[in-house]
Amino acid sequence: MTDIAIRPFRAGDEAAVIALILPIQREEFDIAISAADQPDLAEIPAFYQSGKGQFWVAVRGDAVVGTIGLKDIGNDQAALRKMFVAAAYRGREHGVATRLLAGLLDHARAVGLGDIILGTTAKFLAAHRFYEKNGFVEISAEDLPASFPRMMVDTKFYRLRLRG
Repeated sequence: MTDIAIRPFRAGDEAAVIALILPIQREEFDIAISAADQPDLAEIPAFYQSGKGQFWVAVRGDAVVGTIGLKDIGNDQAALRKMFVAAAYRGREHGVATRLLAGLLDHARAVGLGDIILGTTAKFLAAHRFYEKNGFVEISAEDLPASFPRMMVDTKFYRLRLRG
């Protein structure tokens, strides 16, 4: 685990991020989606690394093995997006997902966010358990703020309140 570092996304990471995310979406979960369907992946600095947002990568050597993004949506709220971990690095023994989320939550608290909201597909069952274990509560689509950037594949939504 110590050979995996978590750091903010930087120029030059684009291709590795897409190479990690697309096969997970398309091959593991059979979601018909392309990079073109996800313009945020082509504009990570502008989309995520502005306002109170940020985007992190987990790297082992030169390889990106995990990602997580936090999109500032205003009103002290943010959307958690693009949390993906390569299959070989999932699970407690590596702790990549836990470390990515912990870094995101530390950042969110430091910048004064009150709520983190996320959307996911019904197919990501392990992700649902992970979010629930980490204090996220399922909410209905009707409870989403108008500024939430909903993806067409999102069918389940969660919120974590960081303050009352």
